Amino acid sequence: MRTWGPLTAVCLGTFMLLLDVTIVLVALPDMARAMDASLSDLQWVVDGYALALAALLLGAGAAADILGRRRVHVAGVVLFAAASLLCGLASGPETLVAARAVQGVGAAAMFATTLPLLGSVYQGRQRSVALGVWGAVSGAAAAVGPVLGGLLTEGPGWRWIFFVNLPVSLVAVWLTLKAVPESRGARGMRVDWAGTATFAAFAGGTTYAVVRAGEEGWTASATLASFGLAALALVCFVLVERRAAHPLLDLSLLRRPAFVGVMVGALAFNGVAFGVTPYLSIWMQTLLGMSPVRGGLTLLPMTVAAMVTAILVGKLLHGAPARLTIGGGLFLIGSGCFCQAVLDAGSDWTALVPGFVLVGTGTGFVAPTVAGAALAAVEPARAGMAGGAVNTVRQLGFALGVAVFGTVATSRMTDTLPHDASHTLAGGGAAALRGAFSEHTLRSAFASGLDAALVVAGCTGVAAAVLVLTLVRPPRAAAAGVTEATGEVTEEASEHVTESAAPALSEERVTPHP
Repeated sequence: MRTWGPLTAVCLGTFMLLLDVTIVLVALPDMARAMDASLSDLQWVVDGYALALAALLLGAGAAADILGRRRVHVAGVVLFAAASLLCGLASGPETLVAARAVQGVGAAAMFATTLPLLGSVYQGRQRSVALGVWGAVSGAAAAVGPVLGGLLTEGPGWRWIFFVNLPVSLVAVWLTLKAVPESRGARGMRVDWAGTATFAAFAGGTTYAVVRAGEEGWTASATLASFGLAALALVCFVLVERRAAHPLLDLSLLRRPAFVGVMVGALAFNGVAFGVTPYLSIWMQTLLGMSPVRGGLTLLPMTVAAMVTAILVGKLLHGAPARLTIGGGLFLIGSGCFCQAVLDAGSDWTALVPGFVLVGTGTGFVAPTVAGAALAAVEPARAGMAGGAVNTVRQLGFALGVAVFGTVATSRMTDTLPHDASHTLAGGGAAALRGAFSEHTLRSAFASGLDAALVVAGCTGVAAAVLVLTLVRPPRAAAAGVTEATGEVTEEASEHVTESAAPALSEERVTPHP
């Protein structure tokens, strides 16, 4: 218990919070049918969780340093479990979205404390083993998510994808209280609540504006007003961070091209690689008639390709420049999106397989190296801030990707179908639409929307690859705690990371999750 108890407790929490990013994907059509949800409702079911996680991650880490990491972690698990219960009991899409956002708050508290807790318990070789196990568990959560979601949805029902969290949460809380010692950060730290609030307003406002654009158009007054409020929140965030004694993000880091390049790559990575996946799942189940289990299994080519590539990258490309692995990986991901953009009314899911393999291969290049590249761009004293920032923009990228690509798909579908019809197509309303439109028309409209979204995703991935290759350069000295030009984290850097307020090494070696 003393040796493996803390690792088991932390891994249980990590497994749950990462599982809930992907487990909902194959359940979306069933949710839509049960609650008469629109496509925008389903966007928020996915984005509500990712946004809350991204917006509060850095603030939760800073709060944990003051209040106690174990205490905040346990509180996060309890909140996550309570929100999971509310998700399972939700009677309408509004309740479900609100509960998913609360889930994200709990997940942020859990995620922000994961590596600091491991760092406070394990040292030296034990720490390396613990981080390896933690990374493997994280990858397993991503791989298991769609398949488990399909099994639960097709078996006891979609609500059980949330109810299953309850017994796991009980075990996680008990084990954390029993096996994990309390730890805190350096004295004198303060939580940047103003920075946390303004960043959350910016992230939420931007995503809301993009979703509204899909419903009402990019030039609608409500859309423009939402973008304006998001821009105001961003200005406030910059002003707050410039004056804060302990800012969430030291804005001087943005003057470093390498750091900016890594942040752009991380933002684009999650959005491009996974932002279209919810709509592909809806297409396969709603229009191709696939079961939830089979829908989850169709994502295995991407998952397997990511895992195999990550292992090979670690063994064969050890020491390769991070700018090449990240930039090259993004180029593969963008190319994979282009390869998927070949759908028409007669397409089957097998048309996606080549693109899935390319996206998975690119993920295997990017996921294991993006955190190390962020650390390579800063000095060891700021390792925690850099790692927390890269995790934050990854989750924000996923949320924005779901919103942007959903809006693009919806806009293209409205060229063929009435506006309300394109939103109803997500759920049980598809049956009603078949009475008004032919099967060929419905499939053609949805395929056209997916193709448009995938093309935009591909262009974004390639553009991000060019920026990473241009901006990310080798550090001047290897003494920064990261091996020169590789972005690989050394044990010295790991010491700094795990003692900081935010998790810096949350990039799992074999994970394709958002």
